[in-house]
Amino acid sequence: MIDYLKGMVTYVEPEYAVIEVRDIGYRVFTPNPYALQAAQQPVTVHIHYHVREDATLLFGFESREQKMLFRKLLDVSGVGPKVALGMLSAGTPESLVQAIQMDNLTYLTKLPGIGKKTAQRIVLDLKDKLGDIGFDTFASGFSLQYEDAPHEPIPEGKAWQEAKEALNALGYTEAELDRAWQAMQDSVGADDSVDVLMKKALQQLFKG
Repeated sequence: MIDYLKGMVTYVEPEYAVIEVRDIGYRVFTPNPYALQAAQQPVTVHIHYHVREDATLLFGFESREQKMLFRKLLDVSGVGPKVALGMLSAGTPESLVQAIQMDNLTYLTKLPGIGKKTAQRIVLDLKDKLGDIGFDTFASGFSLQYEDAPHEPIPEGKAWQEAKEALNALGYTEAELDRAWQAMQDSVGADDSVDVLMKKALQQLFKG
């Protein structure tokens, strides 16, 4: 059983990255493959090893907590690995945990592959089962704005400049990134990390 992989990212597609470990390339499905490629150094991904009748698949995550959340989602009837991965791709693990704990069906039904009945089932099954995975969103002061209330544009900071440089290295133009930044304004937090900003920018870029 594979617990984690550490190696260089040699190839990426929208859904997976190929990680080379001792001359073997492992195809790993992950929420944000392009962020792994942007690291340009050995990365460590925590692996969920998934076996089905027609395939053996590796799903990789940046932390053990994220992997545990992924496994919790798989316990919900109607949520398979591709749907669970899509949920984690669309936002941060903290925002997903908070939405489940707050019965926020509006947020959940905006995630790819999640209808109202599935969202209700996720809340029913997981609301009281997420305290052991390290995402104590309320104690940490984490706050997610669910309403589309207007707010002042957030100025470009150091984190966005680093994210922008990494995305430039992936081939995105200044104009594309400036448009993505403007489209991101409603979802950007002042304390967002480089990885979080890259994920949000890529979501906008994928939309075209």
